[in-house]
Amino acid sequence: MHVKVAEHLREMWRQATGGERRVGLEAGAMQPERKTLALPSILSPVAFPARLLPKPTPMNLRRFAETPVVRRAINVIKDRIAAMDWQVRVRRGAVPSDAVEVAGRLKALRRTLEEPNASDSFRTLIEQVIEDALTGGFGAIEMEATGDAEQPAQLWAVDGASIRFNPKWDGQADSPRYAQALAGQLDSSAIELRDDQLMYIRMNPRSFTPFGLGPLEVAFETVNEFLSAHRFAGKLAANTVAQYALWLNEATPAQHDRLIRWWQDEIEGTGRVPLLSTEQKPEVLRFAQGTDADLRLAWQQFLIRMVANAFGLPPLLLGLEGDVNRSTASELADEAFRGAIQPLAQLLAGHITRDLFAKCIGWREFEFIFNDLNARDEETELAVQVQLLKAGVYTVDEVRAMRGLGPLSKSGTAQLSGEAQAE
Repeated sequence: MHVKVAEHLREMWRQATGGERRVGLEAGAMQPERKTLALPSILSPVAFPARLLPKPTPMNLRRFAETPVVRRAINVIKDRIAAMDWQVRVRRGAVPSDAVEVAGRLKALRRTLEEPNASDSFRTLIEQVIEDALTGGFGAIEMEATGDAEQPAQLWAVDGASIRFNPKWDGQADSPRYAQALAGQLDSSAIELRDDQLMYIRMNPRSFTPFGLGPLEVAFETVNEFLSAHRFAGKLAANTVAQYALWLNEATPAQHDRLIRWWQDEIEGTGRVPLLSTEQKPEVLRFAQGTDADLRLAWQQFLIRMVANAFGLPPLLLGLEGDVNRSTASELADEAFRGAIQPLAQLLAGHITRDLFAKCIGWREFEFIFNDLNARDEETELAVQVQLLKAGVYTVDEVRAMRGLGPLSKSGTAQLSGEAQAE
């Protein structure tokens, strides 16, 4: 049953995405078909052991990623990387033969990334990949070559949880290394993918497993405990958990039942002042202190710090500002950039360079970089570049390349260099 549904969905997707001609392709050339399924998690979550290795990811990871603290941690990293300026350039050490051909290929690679498919932009594509990488340690992009010189490949984000590894992969380019197997689907019906067809981004790679380890997996138990403490505090603050009792000495069962009915019918929820006339004064027995300590706020703050540690972020960025002052705030922000944002951005840039440019398209002389990775604050970076330009360490075109700008003409370069030397 699941196999038939999967085949039907796959056929519907191919008809929706592969049946129309794309503008810009040569006459007679068809749009490359996407092999992976767009939404594999809509089927049953039952999985059967087989020859393909699935990633043993808890089902609660996706749900935990939607909680406020975890969502804040993911968005701090994801939005910063997705908003970075980037460029495609010639690799260091590569010697291009034809300048016109190099300019055309650079333009084609940038168009491929800016328009990866009919529905995504670079930001929407990269956000999906970063989300999966931070959640489960996997981020997957399907790559299909088009044969078009103006847009040599198309890209689609893939649910990394549906990707299986082939443990018998022999390293050959034509051998399937990955497969997308739906939940409950047999291995014979899985969609096989070669190494040059799938970009699989692993966080925290290890030698004893082919799968990565995401920050949310590290913080799984911590997030679970935080949610439990948060629910308890919410019930306690809403008075749904009684922390006290009323004790009447020497009351008969009939008087006891009568007092309960009177309290529920006349006093509870009305805001009236209860009046009791008894021979002995009733006593209130408290089970807690009756203060904010009952909400376990200090314990919740400790758990938030643990979540921040798992994502490599300072607690400041998750809302804990009690131990932060003006002298340490900038240092913590810089620590977040160097410890959490920059490593993941460099990992993404390396995969795009190696998997997309080199393996899928075959243009090994180009690389993808984020322009903001090595930047200090704007004023310091500008001052450093001006000083290096005056000293003759950098040329004007090299400084422009650092900022993602194209080279100037020879006359403009000579004029600017003369002005810099005169100053």
